[in-house]
Amino acid sequence: MNGVLSREDIRKLLKQKPPLVENYIDLEQQLQPSGFDITVRDIAMFQTPGQIGVDNAQRQLPELAPLMFDGLGFVELIPGSYIITYNEIVHIPTNLMALARPRSSLLRCGVSVGTAVWDAGYSGRSQSLLVVYNQRGFRLQKDARVAQLVFFSLTSDTEGYSGKYQNENIH
Repeated sequence: MNGVLSREDIRKLLKQKPPLVENYIDLEQQLQPSGFDITVRDIAMFQTPGQIGVDNAQRQLPELAPLMFDGLGFVELIPGSYIITYNEIVHIPTNLMALARPRSSLLRCGVSVGTAVWDAGYSGRSQSLLVVYNQRGFRLQKDARVAQLVFFSLTSDTEGYSGKYQNENIH
């Protein structure tokens, strides 16, 4: 595998132990020609400020307040920033990394997803920043596909991620 993984490459890696992605909602809907759509499990509002310092000992994550989905599974979002947690758990092999991009339908609604790198060797149920720019707000349904993970092969295996977020939210 070189470059960006194709649907066929991803499908093969879904069969390995551990699978590249698990806990997905609908494989055929989420598996894309050059990536894998990831879906919303939970959404929360920021309650306190956060802090990043020179070293990780100075890192303070903000407290979050979970939002509730209504009887149809939707939540009404006013303009602002939110944290979303995904349904999917990823297990990135040490010869791959991933980037996520918002789905174009999300962008066309005036909403974006900000993500970090999914490092080689990372396993977990990630979180991302969801920003509602649309002044009229946005309705988001639980399990909606909001971002596409794109997997890239590395030039060689690497030691792999071993930071604070390893195995996060796997429960």
